[in-house]
Amino acid sequence: MSPQKPLHGVRILDLSRILAGPWASQWMADMGAEVIKIERPGRGDDTRGWGPPWHEETRDAAYFLAANRGKQSVTIDITRPEGQQLVRDLAQHCDVVLENFKVGGLKKYSLDHESLRRERPELIYCSITGFGQDGPYAQRAGYDFLIQGMGGLMSLTGQPDEEPGGGPLKVGVALTDIFTGMYAANAVLAALWQRERTGQGAHIDLSLLDVQVGVLANQAQNYLTSGEVPGRMGNAHPNIVPYQAFATADGHMILTVGNDDQFARLCEHIDHPEWAADDRFRTNAARVSHRRELIALLAPVFQQRPTDAWVQRLETAGVPCGPINTMDRVFADPQVLHRGLLIERPLGPPEAGHSAQLVGNPVRFDGAPLNAELGPPQLGQQTDAVLGELLGLSAEALDRLRAEGTI
Repeated sequence: MSPQKPLHGVRILDLSRILAGPWASQWMADMGAEVIKIERPGRGDDTRGWGPPWHEETRDAAYFLAANRGKQSVTIDITRPEGQQLVRDLAQHCDVVLENFKVGGLKKYSLDHESLRRERPELIYCSITGFGQDGPYAQRAGYDFLIQGMGGLMSLTGQPDEEPGGGPLKVGVALTDIFTGMYAANAVLAALWQRERTGQGAHIDLSLLDVQVGVLANQAQNYLTSGEVPGRMGNAHPNIVPYQAFATADGHMILTVGNDDQFARLCEHIDHPEWAADDRFRTNAARVSHRRELIALLAPVFQQRPTDAWVQRLETAGVPCGPINTMDRVFADPQVLHRGLLIERPLGPPEAGHSAQLVGNPVRFDGAPLNAELGPPQLGQQTDAVLGELLGLSAEALDRLRAEGTI
């Protein structure tokens, strides 16, 4: 028998939709938590319709499939009093409630943290919003693209204004949502650990803007330390040189020289050992100060060979580098395949025989990958099972609720 997963026995009531909340609950489902996803009858999570592309058989959008592995879909109309009571009853059987409604949006249904924790003080309630539960922007809606701009990330992403194609760019994946989901999962784990000692739950207040500012990392600290506002540098690094993309004879490659020894090896294997002894380039601090001169020397050298030839030559010499892979090359890469990052999971009821390829969870415990065995659910797939098993509702009661449109 396989060992239990780390979060076995934790039950999560997931009222969230789109990406940040579902990303958090998917990660916890991979870790072994039971996740009950509440969706609107007949429509479900908005991302079910965010296509094309669509899954050929289930017609759910790929976007939905990306963030909802391992969950049970229960359809409940929370605008109806009986639907609200169903959710309150389910919360009594759960350890965690996860939601991303606007501030105060669930209070009118008595599904806010104060109402639910009044009945179950040990409940952990995680609220994800655009701007947090308080402050001048608290009532505003927040979306990843908007927050990438407001939170400073887009001021750092893209080519400088004075160069061709210059201007701010968003990152190609909704990273603010993704980071918020991971912070939410970590906060829930911390609250579960705290509850082990105190017996008390917690209200976790997490905002996209807070997270985006929080992950500015060295760029934020560069500004706070120097007072200088960092700008867009394309693919270059503000603190390390050479650490950027270079054009090759047939495309581009990434060069990430992290220390002076690596730079010396680079110079040796591109047949210019004298550059490593040049006072302008001998140390990283000197290379940062003389960035333009060094890049002007390196650029024409890399254009003399194709990407794969450079990667083979420099990797053998211990100089970190690599190609810029398109998605087809990513999922054909032998290391990606070896590490199990491409998985297949069933969709819908087993008798349907549907499945989908998904991106695997990157976390391993004792050498074993952790991925939920359930694929993303079809809308309402587990409604009867969950409400019957947890709340004891009979088939007749379920039929009545369905006929009324509550489930």
